[in-house]
Amino acid sequence: MNKQSLWMLLALVAFPFGALADAGAVTIVSPANGAKLDAMAENRITYDVAPGPKGDHTHLYVDGKEIAVLRQLKGSYTLASLAPGAHELCIKVVNKNHTPIGIEKCVKVTVE
Repeated sequence: MNKQSLWMLLALVAFPFGALADAGAVTIVSPANGAKLDAMAENRITYDVAPGPKGDHTHLYVDGKEIAVLRQLKGSYTLASLAPGAHELCIKVVNKNHTPIGIEKCVKVTVE
């Protein structure tokens, strides 16, 4: 492999990581995907968001229904009581008009 090919390979490997930071990302720290939550406990979702250049803040959804506006990019939110069964928790980055921009993370949990 010549020097130019090596530099091109390195650029291709490094570029996605830089692009990811610029594009934004959502991390749900807890609960983990597939977690079992206690219906009688105070359950929280803990998150970390990099909104990217088009994002402004985030919204929290439970089973497709918006339940909260999250203005902090890192933090946690206490979930209202969830009925027993399967649920999907999603955090979506939105713009100033509250329109989702495509950066999101979801986890599926079971409440017992």
